Amino acid sequence: MRHQFDYLVLGSGIAGLSFAMQAARHGSVALLTKRARGETNTSYAQGGVAAVFGPQDDVEQHIQDTLVAGAGLCREPAVRVTVEEGPARVRELIELGVEFTRDATPFGFHLTREGGHSQRRILHAADLTGREVERGLLRAAEEAGVQFFEEHAAIDLITESKLGASPGRDRALGCYALDSRSGEVHVFLGKAVVLATGGAGKVYLYTSNPDVATGDGLAMAHRAGAAVANLEFIQFHPTCLYHPQAKSFLISEALRGEGGILRNKAGEAFMERYDPRKELAPRDVVARSIDSELKRRGDDCAFLDMTHLGKAFLVEHFPNIYTTCQAFGIDMAVTPIPVVPAAHYVCGGVCTDLNGQTTIPGLLAIGEVACTGLHGANRLASNSLLEGMVFGRRAVTVARELVAQATAPSARVPDWDPGSAVPPDEGVIVKQNWDEIRALMWNYVGIVRTDKRLARAQRRLDNLVDEIHEYYWGYLITRDLLELRNLADVARLIVACAQERKESRGLHYTLSWPRRDDVTWVRDTVLVRGKPSLEAWPR
Repeated sequence: MRHQFDYLVLGSGIAGLSFAMQAARHGSVALLTKRARGETNTSYAQGGVAAVFGPQDDVEQHIQDTLVAGAGLCREPAVRVTVEEGPARVRELIELGVEFTRDATPFGFHLTREGGHSQRRILHAADLTGREVERGLLRAAEEAGVQFFEEHAAIDLITESKLGASPGRDRALGCYALDSRSGEVHVFLGKAVVLATGGAGKVYLYTSNPDVATGDGLAMAHRAGAAVANLEFIQFHPTCLYHPQAKSFLISEALRGEGGILRNKAGEAFMERYDPRKELAPRDVVARSIDSELKRRGDDCAFLDMTHLGKAFLVEHFPNIYTTCQAFGIDMAVTPIPVVPAAHYVCGGVCTDLNGQTTIPGLLAIGEVACTGLHGANRLASNSLLEGMVFGRRAVTVARELVAQATAPSARVPDWDPGSAVPPDEGVIVKQNWDEIRALMWNYVGIVRTDKRLARAQRRLDNLVDEIHEYYWGYLITRDLLELRNLADVARLIVACAQERKESRGLHYTLSWPRRDDVTWVRDTVLVRGKPSLEAWPR
């Protein structure tokens, strides 16, 4: 089956929905979701949206906090655009009916504080901000006439170069997508193609991300020839609930912002040994500190102590976290919460300009899948939802121009050809490779790295990719196989970027190169398929 739209959007998180609801005013919009439309990383965001609203706050302070957290690698124009346009985007959410937590201040909404922020500027909906934002945006997109295709997993991008176009005439045309319910592969064509596919946390054994976060857009963009950058910078959230039945439950940064204390198993508050900002240090510092403390003592986890704040305060401010912990037998008003760091956010991604345009004409990338330069070497807490809204809106202007200039390519795009592929009969191979990738990435390419660990990871991943490639071409595709293929590709990209950077900066910490090098390495790690590393994304 073939589908033709003006705008083709992959992903239904805050970035994809922000784009789609605006683009629908100017043409037809198809939005593909790999699972149900509300199953996104956005839905699981707890903390909130960082924006300047407080009486003591201003744009320059937010910009400076972002630059400091980014460890010298942020692109200041991207930071300034995000921070300056952020408050207007937040007000639009409020106008759409998104219910943030209110208080009696002149602003009317409660602002909390998280690590790395010099002011209270985190607007939130209790501790379920993402769910509330997703609800409001989904309703707005549906009312705007966006056409949703749920349970449709994108396989690969369709580009002019894949159709045999001459060099220099490449352009994104659409994608092939698997309807997981019927097993059929459809052709989706768009005059503007937008990647809003989110992150890749599932490439690691321990992650705060839901199962959908398998790096699909990032892998597809790289395979299509787009430049990607800075994938060595994987943010590990310092505090994920440590419990055998808790699959990936995040303990929000806001708990530390409201006075939570990190303790080791002996009950000692340890953060002051690692950083004078203690629990309010940026995430990379806190995650590394917990990792060091666990290794120093041989403990399995650390503990976040909220008991001194009282039950009434905790239930009011963190109702979801309180009830979830209680379901696992932990009363956070009485007992400190066991926590461990977990893979959380990809600070690099597909290279874009300030309007979401990638290095492939007609292909835009917004949200976590994109590398705009906002985050640099480490994301400042709660800047991610803000980025999704700001760049989702900015990308619409460019996309409208693309639609106005494009011609329909449908006659030249072939249907999906499965070749001689047969139904899969060895699902255990997919599971085994999936588990092996996630374990080796955690052990060799985690919070602390070395050249030897990275080399081991590269060698094993090369073998795994060969095995997966053989399986991919021999059997009919499934969503599990597509996700495995993408995870393997993204893992190799992370390792390649990490091997390239010969220093420690932000989220990339290696014992082989423990010092930060501001002479040689204030630059991006850019990769383009089939080419050596180069500055294909000039600063």
